[in-house]
Amino acid sequence: MNPVNRPAHGAATVDHRAAIAVETTRFVAALEDADLTTPVPSCPDWTLADLVKHTGSVQRWFSSLLHARVQEPPRKREVDLRLPDRQEEYAEWLADSATVAAQAFAATDPELPMWAWGVDQHARFWVRRMLFETLLHRVDADLALGRRPTIDRPLAVDGIDEFLVNLPFATFFAPDVANLRAPDKVIRFQATDGDGDWSVRLRPDGFGLEASPASTDSADATVRGTAADLLLLLYGRLHHDATAFTQDGDKDLLTHWFTNSAF
Repeated sequence: MNPVNRPAHGAATVDHRAAIAVETTRFVAALEDADLTTPVPSCPDWTLADLVKHTGSVQRWFSSLLHARVQEPPRKREVDLRLPDRQEEYAEWLADSATVAAQAFAATDPELPMWAWGVDQHARFWVRRMLFETLLHRVDADLALGRRPTIDRPLAVDGIDEFLVNLPFATFFAPDVANLRAPDKVIRFQATDGDGDWSVRLRPDGFGLEASPASTDSADATVRGTAADLLLLLYGRLHHDATAFTQDGDKDLLTHWFTNSAF
């Protein structure tokens, strides 16, 4: 089963390429008449302009990796961003970034073996990763502008899966992840709005997503919420003590997880 387009724990199949275009369009629409000097509370020290620049840069950088069919970690990140001088043109530039990405997708077989920092060593890894970079920062823009963000449920479920599968390999840019160890403890994340159930086992030598979710009795700690809220929780956009969630079990274990896992 294709790791990029597979149903994740009961989710509908996700077309990551199409979803990137949709999420970028939503992001661009959110920027209409917005002041790009607006601070982004979920990304401290960033403004909306920084958020847009980062998202478009990621899309163009990942596209360059796809065109290059990289087989080892790149030693440099030089790419022609074509960033306009005027911030008033940033929204249009972001829309064009999605076009650049679509061109890279069209020229690249998703099954092509490629280096990736996560589990899936194929071109499709970068498409899936680009989707959740785009979606999350579109949500950041909504939050900065005082809007309640919406996340399509299939994307939320797939995003939770993508995050938890790849997190053990993120230590080179999120060093605190290396602290996620414990003497055989299980944390369960359970969606309350349909299928979606994930269990992560922390061991003395590391951690990883279990193939099957734990039972209520066998989990040391459980967090329940909608899939969209769980996705935002994992990325540090919501706190686990928020009213959106119910918790059972070892609260110190949950604090340990959330202190070290977000990136």
